[in-house]
Amino acid sequence: MPTLFERIFARELPAEELYRDEDIIAIRDIHPRARTHVLIIPRKPIPSNDHVTDEDAPLIGRLFVVARDIARQEGIAESGYRLIFNCGGHGGQEVAHLHLHLVGGEPLGPMVVRR
Repeated sequence: MPTLFERIFARELPAEELYRDEDIIAIRDIHPRARTHVLIIPRKPIPSNDHVTDEDAPLIGRLFVVARDIARQEGIAESGYRLIFNCGGHGGQEVAHLHLHLVGGEPLGPMVVRR
């Protein structure tokens, strides 16, 4: 069964696209956690970081280049932003398809709450 992101890639589901090529799509998150919240998603359905192979290294590197370019395009590169991969249940992963969160546009505070 295709993941939510595979269906967005296939244009079966709507999304506000900021970037698309044959391997990567970048869309606005429908439940943003900051003024700017973009998901950068590889077309290849990699369930999580634990499933990344050595052969995936160039693709994963390109996610960071796309994130850099979108941060510049969104006007948040100079003020700063955060890049996040969630992995597994304890890591907050909600869709079993690897994706990079680009968040910014405002002060983000600490990455995790201290105990």
